Amino acid sequence: MEKIQVLVWSERSEPATVYPNGINGAVAEGLNATDDVAAQVADIDMPGQGLDEKLLSKADVLMWWGHQKHGQVSDEAAARVVTHVKERGMGFIPIHSAHYSKPFKGLMGTDCGLGGWREDDKPERIHVVMPAHPIAEGIVDFIVPKTEMYSEPFAVPPPDVVVFEGRFEGGEYFRSGCCWMVGNGRVFYFRPGHETLPIMFQDEVKKILHNAVRWVAKRT
Repeated sequence: MEKIQVLVWSERSEPATVYPNGINGAVAEGLNATDDVAAQVADIDMPGQGLDEKLLSKADVLMWWGHQKHGQVSDEAAARVVTHVKERGMGFIPIHSAHYSKPFKGLMGTDCGLGGWREDDKPERIHVVMPAHPIAEGIVDFIVPKTEMYSEPFAVPPPDVVVFEGRFEGGEYFRSGCCWMVGNGRVFYFRPGHETLPIMFQDEVKKILHNAVRWVAKRT
């Protein structure tokens, strides 16, 4: 079977001291270490903001990380992403603060806001809510040692499935891994991924993202 073609997009505002090749580079490196994925990177400074028709048409899956530059992504580029998901069935995986990205908001039809957040570098305890789901394959409950806290309510439509739930030292919880079918496409939102911490290098996170790529690409 042909490899899953993944486009890993970032606005590249993440600090190079933590992610020398960007969060997109870190994610792509992890995916390219597997046998069934071919990942390439794109960013906001590329022609077409890294989201032109040629790149999107080749992608089975688009992964997205953004934080400071959501408003700089053109409406036209965001609309192309939404169309590719809904009509062509391209998978979409927004990571962490990409909950505020234009494509995710366009696919959800809501503002995707949070109940609260706290940047305190405290742990998140990830609980596997649906261990039988393909995205949870090989994953048991684990801890992200340092992260940024997000709290409910999360202003999105009810997920079709909540795969992971996160709990924090202040007592907050968050639906940290959620799945939706949107048109012909699959969407998986994954909460961990704060830019000042090396979360994307954690083994459990890399395994989840690989599982998620396979699921949104309809290989599982």
